[in-house]
Amino acid sequence: MASISLPDRHLLLNGTDLLVVYREPVVPPKPAPGQPGTHSDFIPTEPELFIAVLTDGRVMAFNGHVDLGTGIRTALAQIVAEELEVALEQVTMVLGHPFEVPNQGPTIASATIQITAEPLRRAAAQAREYLLDLATSHFGVEQGGLRCVEGTILPAEGDRPAVSYGELLYGDRHALKLADEVPLKPAGDYRLVGQAAPRVDIPDKAVGKLTFVHDLRLPGMLHGRVIRPPYTGHDRGDFVGTSLVAVDEASVAGMPGLVQVVVIGDFVGVVAEREEQAAAAARRLKVSWREPEGLARLDDLEQALRELPAQRRSLLEEGDVEEALARAAQRVSRTYVWPFQLHGSIGPSCSVADYRDDRLQVWSGTQNPHSLRADLSRLMGLDEGVITITRMEASGCYGRNCADDVGADAALLSRAVGRPVRVQLTREQEHGWEPKGAAQLMDVEGGLNADGSPAGYRFVARYPSNNAPTLALLLTGIVKPSDIPFEMGDRTSVPPYRYLHRQIACDDVPTLVRASWLRGVSAMPNTFAHESHIDELAQLAGEDPVAYRLRYLADPRAVELTEAVAERAGWQPRVAHSAPRLVEGWHHGRGVAYAQYVHSKFPGFGAALAAWVVELKVHPESGRIIIERLVVGQDAGLMVNPAGVRHQVHGNVIQTLSRTLKERVTFEDGLPVSREWGGYPILRFSELPDIDVMLLERPEAPPLGVGESTSLPGAPAIANALYDATGVRFTRPPFTPEVVRRTLAAARSAPVEAIG
Repeated sequence: MASISLPDRHLLLNGTDLLVVYREPVVPPKPAPGQPGTHSDFIPTEPELFIAVLTDGRVMAFNGHVDLGTGIRTALAQIVAEELEVALEQVTMVLGHPFEVPNQGPTIASATIQITAEPLRRAAAQAREYLLDLATSHFGVEQGGLRCVEGTILPAEGDRPAVSYGELLYGDRHALKLADEVPLKPAGDYRLVGQAAPRVDIPDKAVGKLTFVHDLRLPGMLHGRVIRPPYTGHDRGDFVGTSLVAVDEASVAGMPGLVQVVVIGDFVGVVAEREEQAAAAARRLKVSWREPEGLARLDDLEQALRELPAQRRSLLEEGDVEEALARAAQRVSRTYVWPFQLHGSIGPSCSVADYRDDRLQVWSGTQNPHSLRADLSRLMGLDEGVITITRMEASGCYGRNCADDVGADAALLSRAVGRPVRVQLTREQEHGWEPKGAAQLMDVEGGLNADGSPAGYRFVARYPSNNAPTLALLLTGIVKPSDIPFEMGDRTSVPPYRYLHRQIACDDVPTLVRASWLRGVSAMPNTFAHESHIDELAQLAGEDPVAYRLRYLADPRAVELTEAVAERAGWQPRVAHSAPRLVEGWHHGRGVAYAQYVHSKFPGFGAALAAWVVELKVHPESGRIIIERLVVGQDAGLMVNPAGVRHQVHGNVIQTLSRTLKERVTFEDGLPVSREWGGYPILRFSELPDIDVMLLERPEAPPLGVGESTSLPGAPAIANALYDATGVRFTRPPFTPEVVRRTLAAARSAPVEAIG
């Protein structure tokens, strides 16, 4: 992929011998209340570029999202190359650098290919049509008599030599405003889109070229470390930003390489010439804090969630649920509890900042470059126009981790010393302070009619989250802690089954600890409840769980996918736990689950569809679970890069297995204690089963986001397999050996009502 000697933005906006497609600067869209987004009034003074065609045949393409290891850099380049009829190697994607790319919001919701790629595709098609118009004069042939081939245009008939795009553009400047409508290439004519392509970002990483922000070094760069307050992982309460008592700078006086101690409110940091010197000074610096008071006790997570002040938000009401449940032949009521979990970035977050001459440049692994720029503007008292964010690769993300926090840390320390400063968090700081994936409480009431059909469905979710303000804004007192909840508990809140009577609602609640979105957001826990419930109905009705789902699934594509996955898995119909199999102390079971990830403010938009079939064995005495076989199917519509989709599915499966079987943040006295890998174990390669991935081919359908969908059915499929193996319903992940033993013991002592 071309990556050197590319013209800068000024040349693209003002130079000749090129073609650009742009749009005028726009006011950044304001996020809906309680939704993620960038709060900024900054309007760029220059147009936003989408496509630049250069005379040497290269193409630059611009998108506001970033590649978080999901392969969108490759897929977006395929889309551009397809519409412009050039080789993939001729396209260079520019991603996520404010001032260079359009502001298309945070990289979230699996929305890049599904949504933000649309204007880019349109811009590439517009450039192609313009080049064809230029070629009509060159050849004296109507556009319909011309065709584009690998960056050239030639008549469809005859043997006249082709003209290159560069020849058509030479000697003039060609600038087009992005059109609302433009002829797009028919999907049936695709030659690149829909074909597997190797990831363009891998070669540089494989040979150790500078791609990761952790490896960046600048001339004159210093190193910083931060010292966090004792209210680890909390961003709500009167103590936030007000707990510092004293800093004894004499405790580090004379330490080798120490440059400065920086104190602003509860923000404390040290700067030194070398990294190990900064780390040593941070350890030795004596800091006195007031201990936080009033922290919620989190040893009983359900109780803590129930005690939060809540505002009920009704999402959907159909039929008469109360009457339907009153008439039900059998009632089913359960509470499902999802734990706090970590993003678990393999490398602690890192950033480099250079503040000088009242201007700021930050190199960051952020997934929200425009949002970070807006936050730094507030933090530093600078206009956004003098803040440059250079987005670099980071080691893991999957949602809002500490990447933005450490960028703000570096900015404050650089301003204090007037030199570039690199800050890397410790593992303890990353785990302790990252905005956790929110815990969640789901209450379900349902029932079964005498004929075995669902009687009704009442569902209420509690998802404690806020907008996770960048930490330095809180510590310095520039932003005050907020009790205003984020309205994000509604992702995939409506089950995919035909319940004639249903009530769906969210109890919007403030945070218990600092929490924000993690892969799957609230959709993953919501699906766990939905799919556990439908499985229980099937068992009570005396029906096979696949057949029961197929009868009540509302979407034909969901039916087709579920049937295909069951067939691939060799599913043999029977009632769950009707034929338990015990081999040498191991209980064997199988489970199924289906979901479509629905994101954004209710009713939201649907991403890819996914289904799992799991075969496992569980040892009741030890509580150990072994996943023996896993079949995963996905319907993502048109797959721009099937190889990239397959990689995403595999990554999703691995992370979901880890989150379902192992991952949970533990607390003592209201503070997280899972601050290193020993206290927060994740899945090992040796624990992975064979993963059989089946991707439905739908080239005629629009592409659907694939970044998160596969994760949704994982936990309920495993829980349903555990029921098939043991006859006990598991309602509280993760299913660690301890949880398995405790759940089975509780079921033995109270067999009528299994406790998860």
